[in-house]
Amino acid sequence: MSDIGDALGTAAEGGLFARAVSGEKGPARDATGHFAEGQCLNCGTELIGDHCHECGQKAHLHRTLGAFLHDLLHGALHFEGKTWRTLPELALRPGKLTRRYIEGERRKFVSPMALFLFSVFLMFAVFQAAGLSVPPDIENTQMAAEVRAIDAIGLARDELEDLPAEDAEARAEAEARIDELEATLKKIKAGEDYEFVDAEGNRAYQQFNLTGLDFIDRTIVKKWRTNPSLMLYKLQANGYKFSWLLIPLSIPFVWLLFAWKRRFRAYDHAIFVTYSIAFMSLLFIAVSLLAVAGLKAGWLVWAVLLIPPIHIYKQLRYAYDLSRLSTIWRLVFLLLFISVVLILFLLILTVLGAF
Repeated sequence: MSDIGDALGTAAEGGLFARAVSGEKGPARDATGHFAEGQCLNCGTELIGDHCHECGQKAHLHRTLGAFLHDLLHGALHFEGKTWRTLPELALRPGKLTRRYIEGERRKFVSPMALFLFSVFLMFAVFQAAGLSVPPDIENTQMAAEVRAIDAIGLARDELEDLPAEDAEARAEAEARIDELEATLKKIKAGEDYEFVDAEGNRAYQQFNLTGLDFIDRTIVKKWRTNPSLMLYKLQANGYKFSWLLIPLSIPFVWLLFAWKRRFRAYDHAIFVTYSIAFMSLLFIAVSLLAVAGLKAGWLVWAVLLIPPIHIYKQLRYAYDLSRLSTIWRLVFLLLFISVVLILFLLILTVLGAF
């Protein structure tokens, strides 16, 4: 124990000696860990207020564990207080929030991209915690087909052994049946189209050549049919990784609704889309938690069907300063466009999952 104490004492002495030699005293601190600085500790500018007028850093800092825990909770839950101003506006007045942010009132609110990333991360965490993920026990169709073919071959061989030696015709048919099943088994292992009758007399078949395009049939279709569980897992994982693609995919469609209005720019549409997607992510999180809590499915279905179009209507009308009629016809087209965007996004994820 004394050796440890001596080592710590020596280390402390070495540290003090090194500081004395280098002449680095560092900023003064009182016994509680609070800095007593007269200059900005970040850029050295003389302080004349609560924040450095040169770099913006806070004037008075702390070096205590309590301050660290405060920053941790503040950063994770408050976003410097902006979250609790942004979320009510996003839920109740999304159009006005969008317009205020576009016109430069940004200090008060969480930026659309920050809120989007936060909502996606939270959605991933909630889905994992609630067990809303891809089930691992989805049948591997290729392996199941191999087992069924092997069982059929075994049954055919047993039938062949039971046939009398003098019944040449029946034995020839049984041998042809075995040869056919063995050829089918090779096709299954090779990922080719197959069709056979299993040991229970049920017809088993699989067709990989669906589109006639070799790249799609040999990569995407084959992998989805042979290992759907793995492909669904990749689809879910890529959905989180590439969720940002929804933004550039959506912006051109929103632009089409205002192509003749030069007042609105692509930036405006980007803010609109990002805030909208962030809200929808938070809505799905809320619905998932309510489902886990046991709320009736009927209420959840109505919430999913009604809340999104109402929210989009309010955001469209007040973000772009539209009349009711102009908002309604744009809403109808936008809902159609959203379907197209989701299909495109799903196709992209499907292709990504094949590699």
